[in-house]
Amino acid sequence: MALISFYNPASRYKWVNLAWMTALLAFPIILWLMPANTFDDTGVDICPSKLFFDVECFGCGMTRATMHMHHFEWQEAVYYNSGIMAVYPALVIVWALWLTKAWKRHKKHIARERGKLQQPGSITQA
Repeated sequence: MALISFYNPASRYKWVNLAWMTALLAFPIILWLMPANTFDDTGVDICPSKLFFDVECFGCGMTRATMHMHHFEWQEAVYYNSGIMAVYPALVIVWALWLTKAWKRHKKHIARERGKLQQPGSITQA
């Protein structure tokens, strides 16, 4: 038995899974519709390392770099944070895995509605 168990409501409720899939599909589109320089020079520093010690950490500029990378502005992205060359592909891979998993759950929900699969948590009679 696992020490910590996690209950995922998307695996039981179809509407939660649909909302999650919608958010996963809408988020990149919304970012593309925003200008690439949305987060540039806002004048607000939220990094604790920069606020308290006036030292940039490895993550400083990552939001701006991600936004520029998302708009295919490679040189600008690397200018803000060179770590984007590793982080952005990882973000895309995680996004694709989440979307694939949500799509598989959606197909299970549809099959369950059609009576092909047993409801989770129900007991079968032998």
